[in-house]
Amino acid sequence: MSVSASSERSPVRSPRRLRWIAIPVALGVALALAGCTQTQLRGFLPGEPGITNHTDDITGLWVTSWIILLAIGLLVWGLIIWTAVVYRRRKGQTGLPVQLRYNMPIEIFYTIVPLILVLGFFAFTARDQANIEQPTANPDVQIQVFGKRWSWDFNYLNVGPDGKGVYTQGIQAQEIDTPPYIDESKLPILYLPVGKTVALDIESRDVVHSFWVPDFLYKKDMIPGKSNHIYFTPLKIGEYMGKCAELCGEYHSLMLFKVRVVSESDYNAYIQSLADKGQTGALGPEYNTNTNQPGTQAPTGNE
Repeated sequence: MSVSASSERSPVRSPRRLRWIAIPVALGVALALAGCTQTQLRGFLPGEPGITNHTDDITGLWVTSWIILLAIGLLVWGLIIWTAVVYRRRKGQTGLPVQLRYNMPIEIFYTIVPLILVLGFFAFTARDQANIEQPTANPDVQIQVFGKRWSWDFNYLNVGPDGKGVYTQGIQAQEIDTPPYIDESKLPILYLPVGKTVALDIESRDVVHSFWVPDFLYKKDMIPGKSNHIYFTPLKIGEYMGKCAELCGEYHSLMLFKVRVVSESDYNAYIQSLADKGQTGALGPEYNTNTNQPGTQAPTGNE
């Protein structure tokens, strides 16, 4: 009789157990079969692979971090669901389950593992950041970038007649009534030669701005009275949009520019065209409008 009873109960339990196994397996197979696009493989970051010598490292850090975090999330969610299902109150049960004050192995586990994860994320981030921030000893191109409300000045240093440099002076984006609602032909353009090491010295003429080219996957603040620096090598010819990423006033959204990566010959021709226009020298800090910096004669309340 006991064997018969056991055989009668087993068909009831087996499908239930199989269902809880089949659901996650089916979801995993579906995700695997769905595949991933290049955009998904890059973690939905802007741009494309290999735009600069740093973009692939940044993408790798971003995607790897998300894979680890999603794996941890799936594990935690799975344990929560499993606990809720397996230890749910059954029909006819009363009272509370056995209460435990603590479980030392589990407590050590959920203390040590997060610590290892945090240290790991910190170590890989610090490694990649140190590589990105490493100054280039003798850059092929050195450009001074001034952010101002609400545009950009670009000084190309050590080029042009007698190596005195050449410059371009930008104006804020001009609005129009048709898409994209700005006149892109009047945006200031930063020219860079492909495959050459670049050093950007970025500064502000007035308030805090931020130099950001989304496709380069990197940005840096421009702080009045302080010089910041960006080092990279553009690897693909193309045109990339840039913007200020720090709220800087009424027309912040119109503080736009373009980066145009061209061949070395086209870059040299552009530099020569600026010299031919008489735009030689540099638009330096003498054009800054912030009068509150040390050493300036800021007006007082009695004046």
